[in-house]
Amino acid sequence: MKLAILSRSLNCYSTHRLREAAIDRGHRVKVLNTLKFAIDLERGHPDLFFRQRHLSHYDAVLPRIGASVTYFGTAVLRQFEQMDVFCTNTSAGVSNSRDKLRSLQILSRHHIGIPKTTFVRDKRDVLPAIERVGGAPVIIKLLEGTQGIGVLLAETVKSAEAIIELLQSQKQSVLIQKFVAESKGRDIRAFVVGDRVVAAMRRVAQGQEFRSNVHRGGITEPVVLDDTYCQTAIRAAQIMGLRVAGVDMLESKDGPQIMEINSSPGLEGIERCTQLDIAGVVIDYIAAQVDFPEIDLRQRLTVSRGYGVAEIHIPDGSEYVGKAIKESGLRDRDLNVLTLYRGTTVIPNPRSDRELMSGDRLLCFGKLELMRDLIPAKTRRKRRPEVHRLPESASVHDASHEVDLEDARYEQRYRDEED
Repeated sequence: MKLAILSRSLNCYSTHRLREAAIDRGHRVKVLNTLKFAIDLERGHPDLFFRQRHLSHYDAVLPRIGASVTYFGTAVLRQFEQMDVFCTNTSAGVSNSRDKLRSLQILSRHHIGIPKTTFVRDKRDVLPAIERVGGAPVIIKLLEGTQGIGVLLAETVKSAEAIIELLQSQKQSVLIQKFVAESKGRDIRAFVVGDRVVAAMRRVAQGQEFRSNVHRGGITEPVVLDDTYCQTAIRAAQIMGLRVAGVDMLESKDGPQIMEINSSPGLEGIERCTQLDIAGVVIDYIAAQVDFPEIDLRQRLTVSRGYGVAEIHIPDGSEYVGKAIKESGLRDRDLNVLTLYRGTTVIPNPRSDRELMSGDRLLCFGKLELMRDLIPAKTRRKRRPEVHRLPESASVHDASHEVDLEDARYEQRYRDEED
């Protein structure tokens, strides 16, 4: 196998270990500086140049893209994808994981635990937002940041307001997140490769520091995760489009809570803590995938007119509850069950004699017209509208119902810019 490692530093511990592991296994490997590429675009012929020379063929690419070069790095990675070179992590996965808000938005629609989080821009929304996540203390996070940088703990509502106001004045976007008290000063890093957790460690903060990152002085200890934590980490990485990832989780009373998913997880801390050859596991996984690459199902389905993939829900009272898949009649309708989701459990290619239960979700492939009637109608969460009416006895100068002149001026400026 000829492997390219995208990294700006050959002396970085993780890059050095991955290169060393590849050479030990007899693979050809080169570390290529991410910023030294040139992307050439031509009809039917995407291409790459490296240091002004045409790039030779590679079987696989392992991206170690730094946060400061995410945009260009993911563009290079995307070009490798267009050239049908196997990429350990997808360009979309790297981009999504780097944006804390985007990654939580993606995870929030799945049955995966995440800390209650809110994102606001208007300063008047700050207090209600803090209340919605459970009140002070709260965690305040910058949308982009690594190694614990840009993560703050606000002990009171007043301090939270002051911190957010300061950051927003510096054009920084922030998340307000529930503080999980029972996990204060500690978290779990699970290292995911493919469909398994190959190593895990618990990080514990020292002294008054609430951030447990190793770069902040946190100490580590190896830990064996139970199935719930393992499956949560694996599913989170897969949903994000990452085959190699470091998944950070909080140990809450409600189970694992995903804090962050890292697309370029460091090896130094977890290898020294667990004494495992994680770099070797990563290289072995890549070599296996090069010989048996995955197919982008979405692209292939575009040539199957009228066919597609849809998720079918089995609600209470459904005719399918209590029936085996083979007795449900789905196959008679030319519908194939690819995956069964039951709570947090994922069952790929379920057996035909598996009995369906209320709450199951079936990922099916077949004729879209036949599946349309089986897909539940979208329901909106009921909200109680807050209607503010001006009392009949109040004058237009009533201070509690004055028109917000600041908003009016902003709207006028917006209309002027738009025109």
